[in-house]
Amino acid sequence: MQAQPLSMPGALPATPPPLPIESTASDWRRALPVLGGSGVTLRDLRLSDAPSLLAMLSTEKVSRFISPPPTTVEGFERFIRWTHAQRDAGVYVCFGVVPDGLEAATGIFQVRRIGSSFETAEWGFALGQPFWGTGVFMESAQLVVDFAFDTLGVHRLEARAAVQNGRGNGALRKLGAVQEGVLRKSFQRNGGYLDQALWSIIGEDWRQAKAVWSATVH
Repeated sequence: MQAQPLSMPGALPATPPPLPIESTASDWRRALPVLGGSGVTLRDLRLSDAPSLLAMLSTEKVSRFISPPPTTVEGFERFIRWTHAQRDAGVYVCFGVVPDGLEAATGIFQVRRIGSSFETAEWGFALGQPFWGTGVFMESAQLVVDFAFDTLGVHRLEARAAVQNGRGNGALRKLGAVQEGVLRKSFQRNGGYLDQALWSIIGEDWRQAKAVWSATVH
């Protein structure tokens, strides 16, 4: 399961900044809150997640439609440090996906602001293939979208997915995202350019959909 993650190794600084001090404060800039759902927990990435992320996100089926992931444990450690620095700066968040019964993250969800605030933001995700079709993605995605609208103050949440990425586009559609168009030859991968579908979720639409789901369940 994947839609183009927003920041991968090519964006990393040569010398990663130091990790911020862990905190239980409510300010997400210091430490992301732990989000618990049915069968999964979302939390800040840890350096100890690097081996698992390498194993889960560097396979051909997961990586073929995303920016090239790191190729070593050390590369993922640099990426994790970078995510913490970006979070500390208040411009980006990255949650690690930890299915119940595991200690290490098997995927990531990222949200970055577009412009000077999070009013308009973009998100991306990647999840290890063993957890496709298990419900982990949908549960995690709903938690992240809730966090984006309720905590980050997002009004419009955008996503891009390669047109050929049927699973990623289907997941976005299932979440209630609206496809607004196709960005022609907008994503460079493996020496060529791919078309991408542009998707959006608007805050009021998301809240209305959640109200319908809640009424249906109860």
